[in-house]
Formats: sequence, C-alpha cells, structure tokens
Amino acid sequence: MSENGGETADIQYSFKSNLLGAPSQLRLTPDALQWSAGGMSGTIPYRDIRQIRLAFRPVTMQSYRFLAEIWADKNPKISIASASWKSMLEQERLDDGYTRFIVALHEKIAAAGGTPRLLAGAIVFLYWPGFVIFVGICIAMLGLIVSAVRQGEMAASLFLLGFLMLVLWQLGMFFKRNLPRRYTLDAIPPDVLPKPPAAAGATAS
Repeated sequence: MSENGGETADIQYSFKSNLLGAPSQLRLTPDALQWSAGGMSGTIPYRDIRQIRLAFRPVTMQSYRFLAEIWADKNPKISIASASWKSMLEQERLDDGYTRFIVALHEKIAAAGGTPRLLAGAIVFLYWPGFVIFVGICIAMLGLIVSAVRQGEMAASLFLLGFLMLVLWQLGMFFKRNLPRRYTLDAIPPDVLPKPPAAAGATAS
C-alpha cells in the first residue's frame, strides 16, 4: 500500500476476507463510504451510518487481528478486517492502513454531523458468560497447581503454572480488549485498534 498527498484525496483500503474471493474494496469520498465485496457494492452517506462496532477478533491464522462492523439502512453489514489472506497458510497484517482508514472514517462521520451508535468490544450477552467460564478455568487450574505443590509434584505444578500463564496472556488480553462499552467519534478506544500507524497506510488517490 502507498499514500499520496492531497487533503481532498479519497482514502482507500482493501483486504481479502477469504483466500479465493476477490478483495473487499472501501473508499472514503468527501460525502460517503463506497464499498464493494464480491459482486456487491454500494454507497453509504456518512450521516446514514447508524452503528459501528470495533473489536479485537483473532483467528487461527492471525492472532493479532481487529474487526470493524458497520451498519447502515438499505445496506448489508460491512465488515472490515485488519488482516488479509496472503496464502493458504498466511494472513497478512494491515495494521497501519486499517487504523488510518477507521480513524478517517470516524472523522468523516463527525464532519458530516452523523450520530451513529458506537460500540467497542464484544456483544454483551456473549462476553460475560465467556468471561465467567474463563475465570472458572483459571481458578480450577490454580487449585490444581496448589494440589500438585502440596503433593510434591513440582514438574506437574510447573507445567500447570506455565499453561495457566499462557491462558492468562492470550485469553486475558482477548477479554481485556473486548470489554463491552460505548465510545465517541473523537475518542476511539486504543485497545480495539492495532498499534499506532507508522509509515505505511491506507491508499489515497
């Protein structure tokens, strides 16, 4: 991806949501979000965007992946991922381009006077049952570690401790980033976006 100067230039972003399909193409024009995916396409005036959800959504081939979901009247749900299929065994991270595009989209909506419902994290009724199960697993594993230590099984206790730390790191980060909450157009939560952009970014033309 490359970026050309120009304050009036449209901002573009593309990614492949599956290996065999055509890339999804998105463009921020002065007045609307233009999108195309497969054989479908559409144009959404910024004021017509009624809801956005930003979340951390890792997948098997990419553990550092974010997803934006956009709802607007007379359009299907638009999903924008921060990773793109590159080969059968690899998904390419598009952190910089994704972050620039999402930030610019919020700025365009604000400039157009839009008032969408802005949500960060997971869906509430899915998040909290999962979080309770996660805490229960951690407590159960801690109990096993204590039991192993009392029985003098140090190798087993160290193995369980290492596994617990791995669970806390991976699932703990997932639940931390995906805590359900609201946000505003001028204050996107940083934990539902990739790290701050560097040199690469969304394409402007």
